[in-house]
Amino acid sequence: MKTSRRTFLISSIGVASTLALTRTAFAADPVKVPESDPTAQALGYKLDASKVDKAKFTRYAAGQDCGNCSFYQGKASDEFAPCPMFANKLVASKGWCNAYNKKA
Repeated sequence: MKTSRRTFLISSIGVASTLALTRTAFAADPVKVPESDPTAQALGYKLDASKVDKAKFTRYAAGQDCGNCSFYQGKASDEFAPCPMFANKLVASKGWCNAYNKKA
């Protein structure tokens, strides 16, 4: 099969742009959920479970944290991992929110 210079250049540009976009997508740092995030405020998310307002969030019990929640998408030993409650942004393993559900 004979390839023209024009076909080669067009293909090369397509491959190069795809690689650049892929690299940019993977190079972006994952976003950690700040306590000031509107969803975080609605769910009572705290980076440190020991700082949960126990009067406001009566579901909270000592020993509950994101690291042992069924929604936490990392190992309990990971400092931060994605959570579907926050559009897969990163939450702290030692954090807590009102959507807490004990991991089976």
